Amino acid sequence: MALKEHLIELRNRLFVALVALFLATVGGFFLYQPVLQILIAPVNAMGGEVNFGSVISPFDNMIKISVFLGLVMSSPVWLYELWAFIVPGLKKNEKRTALAFIGASVPLFVFGLGLAYWVLPHALTFFLGLTPTQATNIVEVDTYLNFVIRLLLAFGVALIVPVLMVGLNLVGILPGKVIVKNWRITVFLICLVAAMAAPGGDALTMFALAGPLLVVFAAATGFCVLHDKRKAKRLAALEAENAATAGNASDIDTL
Repeated sequence: MALKEHLIELRNRLFVALVALFLATVGGFFLYQPVLQILIAPVNAMGGEVNFGSVISPFDNMIKISVFLGLVMSSPVWLYELWAFIVPGLKKNEKRTALAFIGASVPLFVFGLGLAYWVLPHALTFFLGLTPTQATNIVEVDTYLNFVIRLLLAFGVALIVPVLMVGLNLVGILPGKVIVKNWRITVFLICLVAAMAAPGGDALTMFALAGPLLVVFAAATGFCVLHDKRKAKRLAALEAENAATAGNASDIDTL
């Protein structure tokens, strides 16, 4: 498509994704209280306290958590719109690939959120452990929720990338040999992203994110390489069959 058509496509995809996000955010308001209790539970378990530092802080954080929940609940929609923008004009088999992409991405996104929540107490142990014994750590809820939401989203989004790699390989955009050729750069970027996502440079959080990412990346790379080999064999067999058919037709014409 021309640049103008790409921009129109992007606008339409963004509009659909934002509408889905808005509707899911409205639903997130009804889940605000239980989700907030779940998010602050690790602080309470560590003996800390969460403090609302201003009059409007509860309302601000209600919006923040609702948008976060909206992002999670609308993930099937915005993930599909992302895929449809990257691979426009889907054919029938590519539409099946898109559905498979969504079917794998959403569970991995949710798994990443769960993994981040599992890591959260370990990160809090490190940070709250630095509090002097004669002091009480009263955590500002704004700062804490920013920290938690960033951690959750970093884990969730990071686990989608390998699935995106496989999807792009299936539709012929990303060959496996390109991934293998640049594996060192990819491993470095994974570790870099994990280090940036780890709050305060916490090593445990970094390894907890980098480990599953490297495993999923290795599995995705292996799948892409095997898929390319099978595709090459099918093409070679088809070319041999066509050559044999053409040779037989030539012999008949000669007779």
